[in-house]
Amino acid sequence: MSQPIEQIVRRKLSDEVFDRLERLITSGELKPGDEMPSERVLMERFGVGRPAIREAMQSLASMGLVSISHGERAKVLQLTAKSIFRQVDLTAKIMLSQSSDSLEHLKSARIFFERGMAREAAPRATQKDIADLRDIIERQRKSLGHAEDFISADMQFHTRIAQISGNPIFVAVSEAMLAWLKTYHTEMLIWTGKEKFTLVEHEEILERLSVHDADGAEAAVLKHLERSRALYSK
Repeated sequence: MSQPIEQIVRRKLSDEVFDRLERLITSGELKPGDEMPSERVLMERFGVGRPAIREAMQSLASMGLVSISHGERAKVLQLTAKSIFRQVDLTAKIMLSQSSDSLEHLKSARIFFERGMAREAAPRATQKDIADLRDIIERQRKSLGHAEDFISADMQFHTRIAQISGNPIFVAVSEAMLAWLKTYHTEMLIWTGKEKFTLVEHEEILERLSVHDADGAEAAVLKHLERSRALYSK
């Protein structure tokens, strides 16, 4: 029996240029903050025209590997967990808007994650951490009646708990999930009086963290998020 023919797909020049530029970055030859070589230098180095160089550079920029400013040389960016999540912000929000199942999955993932963050934070929380969380709650209380400010403080409260872990990936995950949910989160404020429940529940979480009670902190977070979960609507 004859083997099926495997066709060789001819790649675009810009794809080849992209691969080589990416290797310059991943190999460490070009480091965060370094300027990329000029278009002319790259054209001579790779033996290609300006369009292939520009298309490859745009691909690097879209992936968050370089920044391109008009009239300036492109620069290599420092990749962080936060910058990586920002690259998928738009597509994540589109996915959520198109699928109620995806929204439910994200709610469940957030509850799982936040419970873990509470357990992680409880034994680690310092007096400074507790003071910061208390300040955020007070700022949130003063924002009653102002939807955007209230939601901003709400997001800061949960992200600040993630920061207690000392793990920047946890912080980036927290910020990303909250940003993706923000479109639906504002629906909470239409339910008159529910904001006050949020403040009370935040205080309960803070109280458990302040006495390093991991079980209590997790239970308080679960109670808070299960109640507010129903207020996210599509």
